[in-house]
Amino acid sequence: MSSDYFERVGEAVSKLIESGEKRAVVIHHDDADGLCSGAIICESLRRAGFEVKTICLEKLFREVVDSIHRKEEGVVLYCDIGSSHADYISSVNRGRLLTIILDHHEPRQATDPAVIDLNPENFGIRGEEEVSGATVCYLFSKKLSEENVDLSYLAVVGSTEIPGGLRGLNQVVLSEALEAKALIKEGKSLKIPRIGETVQRLFSKLQILGSVGYYRGGPRVGVEASLRGFSQSAETLLKDLEEKRKAANKRLLAILYRRGLNKTEHIQWFDSGDVYRGMGTKVVGTFCSFISYQAKLIDPSKYIMGFMRVPREVPGFGELQKDYVKASVRIPKKMQPKIDSGELLNAYELLLRATADFGIADGHAYAASAVFAELTNEQFVQRAEDALGR
Repeated sequence: MSSDYFERVGEAVSKLIESGEKRAVVIHHDDADGLCSGAIICESLRRAGFEVKTICLEKLFREVVDSIHRKEEGVVLYCDIGSSHADYISSVNRGRLLTIILDHHEPRQATDPAVIDLNPENFGIRGEEEVSGATVCYLFSKKLSEENVDLSYLAVVGSTEIPGGLRGLNQVVLSEALEAKALIKEGKSLKIPRIGETVQRLFSKLQILGSVGYYRGGPRVGVEASLRGFSQSAETLLKDLEEKRKAANKRLLAILYRRGLNKTEHIQWFDSGDVYRGMGTKVVGTFCSFISYQAKLIDPSKYIMGFMRVPREVPGFGELQKDYVKASVRIPKKMQPKIDSGELLNAYELLLRATADFGIADGHAYAASAVFAELTNEQFVQRAEDALGR
C-alpha cells in the first residue's frame, strides 16, 4: 500500500468538504463493479447530506462529458469509469466543477487542477490485479466517514471481477468487511447479512442487471438492490434478462461455430449483428471473454475482437447525436505473457492507437473496449492491424 495514495485520497475528501457543495452528479459504469461503485458513492454522499443525480454509462461518450461539465452544477464524481479520459475531462471542465475520478482502468493524465484522479494505477498499484473500482470508491467513502465501513461488502463484490482471488487493496478491504461483520463466512461462501445474498451471487445478479438490463432500468434496480435487497419485481426482471442473455449467447455461439471468425494477420473478429438487440453493449465483451476459452473456436495467438452497434439512448441522460459501434477486445491466455513482457501491445493500447483522434477507448491490459463512428468493422480492424504494425 502506498501512503502517498491514501494521503491523496484524504486531500480529495478535504476539497469536497471545503467546496461547500451539496449537489453531486455521480457517473458510474454499468457492470457489477460499476454498480457497486455507484452504490457506495451515492449512499455515502446522501449520508453526508448531498442531493445526488446519477448517470450510468456504458462508455464515456464525449458528448455526454461535454454536457455534464458545461451544464451541471455541484461536484462530479466518476465511479469505475473516467481515468482513461481524464485528459479530455480536464480540457472540457477547465476548472469549472470539482471533479473526482474514482477508477482503476488504465489512466490518462488529468491537466485541470479541479480534476482529481484517485486511480491507484497512478501510484504503482495495478488496477487489473489489486484494486477494483468499487474498492477505490469505498476507500474514498471511508475517508469521508468511518461509518461507511458498513459498505465494505460492496467493494468485495465489485472486486470479484478480478481473476485470481483478492489481493492488494482488495484483500485489505475484505479483512475490514469481515471485522465489521459486513460480511460473514459461511463455509466457502461470503454472506452479506444486510441483504441476505452471497458475494458471488450478488456479483452475478449485478452483472446481468447492469449490462443485459441497461435499457430496462437494470442499473437503477441493481444499485438499489445491492443496498436494500432484492424485491420480487427485481427478481422477476433478473430472471427474464438471464433467460434472454443465455438464448442470445447460445445463438451467437452457434453462428460462430458454423461460420467461424473473420481473421486477419493478428486479429480474429465477429459482428454480433442483432443477436443482442435491446441489451447493453457490455454483453459483447462478456461474450468475447467466454469464447477466449473455447479452444475449438478461436486461434489462441490472435486478438479477439467483437462488434456491436450502440443504441442512441443513454438512460438518465438523453440521446447521442451519432450512431456508434462498440469494439471489445480480449487477450487469449496464451498471449498474456507476451503482453506482460511488452512484446505485444495490450488490449487498451491497441484500441487507444486504433481510435486515435476519433474514438473512445478504455480498459485493461487483457480486456478493453472502444466506441467509434463513421467506420465499417473492416476499416476499424485494418486500423487496429496498422497499429500493431507500428
